[in-house]
Amino acid sequence: MSIAQWPEAERPREKLLTRGPATLSDAELLAIFLRTGCAGKSAVDLARELLHTFGGLRPLLEADQDAFCAGQGLGSAKYAQLQAVLEMARRHLSAGLTEGESLTSPDLVRQYLRAQLRHLPHEVFSVLFLDNRHRLLAYEELFQGTIDGASVYPREVVKRALARNAAAVILAHNHPSGVAEPSGADRRITERLQQALDLVGVRVLDHMVVGDTEVASFAEKGWI
Repeated sequence: MSIAQWPEAERPREKLLTRGPATLSDAELLAIFLRTGCAGKSAVDLARELLHTFGGLRPLLEADQDAFCAGQGLGSAKYAQLQAVLEMARRHLSAGLTEGESLTSPDLVRQYLRAQLRHLPHEVFSVLFLDNRHRLLAYEELFQGTIDGASVYPREVVKRALARNAAAVILAHNHPSGVAEPSGADRRITERLQQALDLVGVRVLDHMVVGDTEVASFAEKGWI
């Protein structure tokens, strides 16, 4: 039976409009994105099958182009649409943190960093450069690594801080493993960066580690 033949209250699109998106299952949300099913399957049936094949919504959303396009009913056009949707979501989450604004909310910084870093399959070390009133000057991704780590060079961080005329920084990197707990290496590089930046009068306000569901803060742990 096609979705058009379902009772109106059970159709994903109508359900979203009347009850809100939070009431929909992963399969129903995906069905709205897919729009149509395939031979013998409704869009919801196809969505359920894809979620089973990929192992859930997040693996499907984070699949590379080849893996995504191999799924039944998917292709390069759907992949392009999905990437556009994901990028809009990231930009929406980061819209509250713009250049020239003071960083007064740790939760806002967390949301921004999660939007920038959580989905990446490799480790990325980034820096938020701030002025003396803790207003955002710039966000830069400075170093990239493998799934196990990134090589971070304090001299390069100092150079970028001076180039931005920054008075303070917030350091950040992601853990592709999904575990936000800082490692011993994370603590050591933070100490080295603090020492290097202190020589040029730049204060390290925090170092945030982005995991799958959490963002760990060095400042909140009393390490900065």
